[in-house]
Amino acid sequence: NGSRGKLGKEAYLESWGSKFTSLSANDDATFNITFDWDESLGVPGAFLIKNHHPSQFYLKNVTLEDVPGIGQLQFVCNSWVYPAYRYKYDRVFFAYKTYLPCNTPEPLRAYREDELINLRGYGSGMLKEWDRVYDYALYNDLGSPEEGRPVLGGSQEFPYPRRGRTGRRPNKKDPNIESRLLLLNLNIYVPRDERFSQVKFSEFVCSSFNSLGQVLIPEIGAVFNKTINEFDNLQDIHKLYKEENNLPDSRPLRNTRECLPWQSFKELLHVSGGRPLKFPKPDIIKNDETAWKTDEEFGREMIAGVNPVIIRRLEEFPPASKLDPKVYGNQNSSMTKEQIEKNMNGLTVEEAIAGNKLFILDYHDVLIPYLRKINKTKYTRAYASRTVLLLQDNGTLKPLAIELSREQDDVNVYDPISQVFTPSEHGIENSKWQLAKAYVAVNDSGYHQLISHWLNTHAAIEPFVIATNRQLSVLHPIYKLLQPHFRDTMNINALARHTLINAGGILETTVFPARYSMEMSAVIYKNWNFTEQALPEDLLKRGVAVKDPNHRHGLRLLIEDYPFAVDGLEIWSAIKDWVTDYCSIHYETDDMIQGDSELQSWWTELREEGHGDLKDKPWWPKMQTKDDLIQTCTIIIWVASALHAAVNFGQYPYAGFLPNRPAVSRRFMPDTQEHAELEKDFHLFFLKTITAQFQTLLGVALIEILSQHSTEEIYLGQRDTSEWPKDEEKEAFARFSTKLVTIENEITERNKDQRLRNRNGPVKMPYTLLYPNTSDDSKKGGLTGSGIPNSITI
Repeated sequence: NGSRGKLGKEAYLESWGSKFTSLSANDDATFNITFDWDESLGVPGAFLIKNHHPSQFYLKNVTLEDVPGIGQLQFVCNSWVYPAYRYKYDRVFFAYKTYLPCNTPEPLRAYREDELINLRGYGSGMLKEWDRVYDYALYNDLGSPEEGRPVLGGSQEFPYPRRGRTGRRPNKKDPNIESRLLLLNLNIYVPRDERFSQVKFSEFVCSSFNSLGQVLIPEIGAVFNKTINEFDNLQDIHKLYKEENNLPDSRPLRNTRECLPWQSFKELLHVSGGRPLKFPKPDIIKNDETAWKTDEEFGREMIAGVNPVIIRRLEEFPPASKLDPKVYGNQNSSMTKEQIEKNMNGLTVEEAIAGNKLFILDYHDVLIPYLRKINKTKYTRAYASRTVLLLQDNGTLKPLAIELSREQDDVNVYDPISQVFTPSEHGIENSKWQLAKAYVAVNDSGYHQLISHWLNTHAAIEPFVIATNRQLSVLHPIYKLLQPHFRDTMNINALARHTLINAGGILETTVFPARYSMEMSAVIYKNWNFTEQALPEDLLKRGVAVKDPNHRHGLRLLIEDYPFAVDGLEIWSAIKDWVTDYCSIHYETDDMIQGDSELQSWWTELREEGHGDLKDKPWWPKMQTKDDLIQTCTIIIWVASALHAAVNFGQYPYAGFLPNRPAVSRRFMPDTQEHAELEKDFHLFFLKTITAQFQTLLGVALIEILSQHSTEEIYLGQRDTSEWPKDEEKEAFARFSTKLVTIENEITERNKDQRLRNRNGPVKMPYTLLYPNTSDDSKKGGLTGSGIPNSITI
């Protein structure tokens, strides 16, 4: 067979017709097959398969029994096989083994190389569902030319990670823009093996209909309200979570229950905790409906909330801007020592800075360049903000001052209009302080959704998914290490481009940068740094930790009770130990790294294509040593699993009650003419300042969908197969899983420790976003507020 391995005789599935009866989407069907095999052919290394049935099927695995000299031989497939006429090549599956390219058995080498060529495709043409092509494209599919959104990626002005190519036709009016599908058409091309399973897709669609359906009742009621699209008081919001919106448990409903498939009905009607058309009560208000308003909770959520990755140590006062004064004027802070020292428990600013006691949540420089544009949109009136906090002796963060800055009315004057607000317990000053915290929460919500969540996890990881499938064979050990951490990511990203981050999509409707959201994320991507995605490097960069070889992980946290950082470092360390053990099994020397042709091609393509707009940055690892490989793989796994879990699954628990984390501000801070309105009814003024009713309901519905775990979730430390190519790998993974279960127990104990006030806070809400859930095989799913999936699946 030329340089290819010898082929045995064709064999056929036995009794296949009788098996396809009463199968549901989550059932397996097992078939027998008998190969006529001559020992002289050697040990089977691969098999070819042709599907002559008119429908595709999902091939999970093939187990060969009684292989001479081997016994049982496993082929782990996990792939959709379409009818043979759909392919221009034979589908091939390899035995579940690992080989570096140079160690591949000669009879398999051509098959290995051909399979990678097939997965890369030819760079042109519309891709169909049976195509298995992984290729790159710019973000030119977010809107029509009339909607005026720029292409993201491929330019210095708007650099961006690459997405998966669909090959859809260009827009008729602009060949640089890709045409879009109709809104309800979810058949967006991603390689078939990257798409949701049928069970998960059913859960996703039903969950979406349920959540969006919960928008209808309040909206219908609003039509008959004097204040259309407005909440009249906080109680109106609390009613969203109460029993008033339930459907009656009538005979028609019972009949519907009997007719619907169980899985769909369970998702649609929230069988786990209620009836349809109501939102579950968010954790932030479950135990105390007012504690979210406290200054302590406001500070705690910067280190134990849904966006705990922004706060940094303040090293100079007043805070200075890094923006070019020739372009933006004087953007340095207007805060004074007198304004903050009155609340610093007797400390001076100099003493607090020297003692590493001052911290800042800074959304000034990142927003100022876009603020004038944002405030010209119809519904948004936003500020750039700086929040300074004091680390107290009890470990909590005490807000000292909030500076709000906005553009001048005169476009020729660049210096901002800035106001500084400090804590107050009474009167107008207290009301303005509460409003100032809301403006900060708006900025934090928008930045979280656009940058911490979408850009730094979803968008940043997709090029790694594409490059891994294009350049690393399924036989490659690093493919087997990384592949579980890419499950469903391309599919959820494609759905996001279709309905969430597109022009006029849900994100633009519910987050304050509105039409400038994605454009702004592209500008921020200019400062993205792969190496700083490593948790230790991130903590050091933000100044919230210092290197200290005498402390665990070689770092000393300056905020000792920093739940995200404390739990995160444990997870990071466990991942790195596992990656180190695994890579050491396959690479004994640095020369093996340098001589691995697939690995080098993978890393080159990742830099030059996947993140090609930043390809010349000096911080990229060189991929010349085992340490380079270990650090790189650890970062990828950390971002795809733990970091995404930390910034995603807390969205509904923290922001499901939107007054705690509003996403839009619709009016500026009241001037003296509006003080009477503010004094008359603060809560009404507050509600008219933050997100309107429809946007609130839509935003809450969205984050309810995004915060749910699938019943098919595979958590960090779990696998979808028990097979391993090598016993050493199996033993190393068992150590990893055991370590994660130990971390679960440690997190539980920390949450019980009343000395650690930031673990639960005034809202009595334990921090569990980095609880691995490795020990849980229940497959319950839902709004759990805990669990680290292997990959970005939602």
